[in-house]
Amino acid sequence: MAQKRALPQSKETLLQSYHKRLKDDIKSMMDNFTEIIKTAKIEDETQVSRATQGEQDNYEIHVRASNIVRAGESLMKLVSDLKQFLILNDFPSVNQAIDQRNQQLQALQEECDSKLTALRDEVSIDLYQLEEAYYSSSSSLREANDLPLCEAYWRLDLDTDAADSLAAPLRVSPEPSAGPLQPAAPAYSHASGPGPTEHA
Repeated sequence: MAQKRALPQSKETLLQSYHKRLKDDIKSMMDNFTEIIKTAKIEDETQVSRATQGEQDNYEIHVRASNIVRAGESLMKLVSDLKQFLILNDFPSVNQAIDQRNQQLQALQEECDSKLTALRDEVSIDLYQLEEAYYSSSSSLREANDLPLCEAYWRLDLDTDAADSLAAPLRVSPEPSAGPLQPAAPAYSHASGPGPTEHA
C-alpha cells in the first residue's frame, strides 16, 4: 500500500517541477525582452560617451537575446518531457491505443485467413481436375504400351489380316439365269473295260 501511495506523490512532485520550470522560463523571456526594449530608449547625455554607451547597450542586448533563446530551448525540452511523461504514465490511453491496434490487426488477420481459405479451395479444385485428366490419359497410354510381347504381335497380326481382307477383290457369284448347277457325270476310262451297254 505504501508503494501505491508513493507513486502518485512522485507524479505530483514531477508535475509541480514541470509547472515551476514553465513559469521560470516564461518569466525569463518576458524580463529579458523588457530590458531589451528599455535599452533601446535614448537617454540624456551622461559622463559616459555615446560610443561607449552604444557598445555597452549592444553587448547587453546580445546577452538578453541569448537568455531569451535559452528560455525557449528550455520550454521545448519541457514539452518533450511532458510528452514522455504522458506516454509513460497515461496507462488508460495507452491501453486504449493498444486495444484499438489489436482490433485492427485481428480484423486484418481474419480477412487474410478468409482469402487464403478461398484460394486453397480454388487450388484444390483445379488440382483435382488436373490429376483426374492426367491419370485418365496416362492409364490409356499404359494400357497400350504395357502389353506383353506375344499379345502385341497377336494384335499386330489381327490388324494385318483385317487390312488384307479389306484389300482383297470380291469373288464373282454365278449368274442366277444359269439355273441350278448339275452334278458332273463320272468319267470312265477305256482301260478299265467296256462301258455300260444299253438294252433294247
